[in-house]
Amino acid sequence: MRTYLDCIPCFLKQALEAARLAHADQAIQKEVLERLFQEIRQFPLELSPPRMGKTIYAIVKNLTKKEDPFAQIKQKSNRLALSLYPRLKEKTEKSCDRLLTALELAIAGNVIDFGVKNSLEIEQEVKAFLNGDFDIHNEYNKPIFAYAEFRQALDEAKTILYLADNAGETVFDRIFIEQIKEVDGGKEILYAVKESPIINDALAEDAFFCGINNLARVISSGCDAPGTILEFCSKDFLKIYKEADLIISKGQGNFEALSEEKRRPIFFLFRAKCPIVAQDIGCKVGDFILKR
Repeated sequence: MRTYLDCIPCFLKQALEAARLAHADQAIQKEVLERLFQEIRQFPLELSPPRMGKTIYAIVKNLTKKEDPFAQIKQKSNRLALSLYPRLKEKTEKSCDRLLTALELAIAGNVIDFGVKNSLEIEQEVKAFLNGDFDIHNEYNKPIFAYAEFRQALDEAKTILYLADNAGETVFDRIFIEQIKEVDGGKEILYAVKESPIINDALAEDAFFCGINNLARVISSGCDAPGTILEFCSKDFLKIYKEADLIISKGQGNFEALSEEKRRPIFFLFRAKCPIVAQDIGCKVGDFILKR
């Protein structure tokens, strides 16, 4: 997805929030914004927002000397999500279509994003979904919720590459992967996390903490951007990416980075949190997306 002018205020907000989270003083916060203004002036709008995201957090790290400002937030996300696991599992087990319910939960898990919401909002949204009060809006809108097409692709796939999104969400991904394994225990699933800290994106330690390693082989994409930007990925990852029968791409950042990729069988799973992304897809903010 290309970058829109409306993305620029969001870039500045992200940078300021990250600098404050890193406990930078006001002078450093101002310098972060000044550096970012310089980058924005020469940034081609044809590039995806995660390309600028990579630059934003490199500036913040460089000026604040904090390698992982979101470390505590990720730990909190993981603990919150794990505390929900028994109820998520119970909801799935009681469903007449366990795979669909687990898929919906995986998308609902996209609310585990302390970068844009506080813990009370997250707990309220998850509770509403578990109680059956969660409106996914578009379950029967096939262009943006292509469940039948996904199910067919899943049945045919032997090797699945699952691109992770945020820490905490990994627990919801675990529920979904468990159901994929129940459909066919012989499928090989590779769960790709980021190489190094970037916002609250999942790292290998988050995947292990949430138990993904018991179901899938945890690998690194080699990328340190808030989205899977192929030119920054490792050769080992790209080989897996090119050979996978099916790619499940989780989260809005991965959609922004890979939505123009036509050569691979990718299904995007996420909630449309941003009006610009919603406009690009042709959906409403808050919609559940399962789009090839």
